[in-house]
Amino acid sequence: MSEALVIIPTYNEKENIAAIIKAVFNQDKAFDILVVDDNSPDGTALIVEKLMVTFPEKLFLEKRKGKNGLGTAYIHGFKWALSREYEYIIEMDADFSHNPADLVRLYDACSTGNGDVSVGSRYLNNKVNVVNWDIKRLLLSYFASKYVRFITRIPLYDTTAGFVCWKRKVLETINLEQIKFVGYAFQIEMKFKAWKHQFKIKEVSVVFTDRNLGVSKMSGNIISEALFGVIKMKLNGLPKNK
Repeated sequence: MSEALVIIPTYNEKENIAAIIKAVFNQDKAFDILVVDDNSPDGTALIVEKLMVTFPEKLFLEKRKGKNGLGTAYIHGFKWALSREYEYIIEMDADFSHNPADLVRLYDACSTGNGDVSVGSRYLNNKVNVVNWDIKRLLLSYFASKYVRFITRIPLYDTTAGFVCWKRKVLETINLEQIKFVGYAFQIEMKFKAWKHQFKIKEVSVVFTDRNLGVSKMSGNIISEALFGVIKMKLNGLPKNK
């Protein structure tokens, strides 16, 4: 068992899942992988189950009954990890938008650096590192992060990033039952609560490359949640039971 777990949520990722799993296991650092699949009708879970024979005690699968949102998938994965002895838990997309070669850098920022949380940042120091997005989507993402930073005052350039390493103690401190958002705002809320708990968050510059295979899960409702939900989150701050 590795001390570090990579959580990969999936819904219809049959084109990518085998390749991303093998790429993670091909890194110099040993990582375990947990795939949280939301009942993908394309057979993503079946592919993972076959690979579990090749990677016993390193590759794990949790199958959920429905498509209930990215945030709830990660919460499910976090709880699974905390019920075991993992010290570092990493969020990662299945579609290669997050480069597996950057996993070690995120891990190092927490394990040998002084970070409690490390964020794979597309916009560190206002430098844009995004490949293959159209200008509309790029501007929406970039200014959404600026908007969140302005509203919440959280000192991060990429508040909506989904490539994140958490130390165990951070996830143990945050009350996961109190996380309200399920889409991109989930990423904002988790970082906001970690920051309000005074954990140290480090940004690591990465290049984000849009998927070549499969279909994006971004929707208008997810964007609205991220843009308007942060105001409510800021006003509410941390609840008494955190």
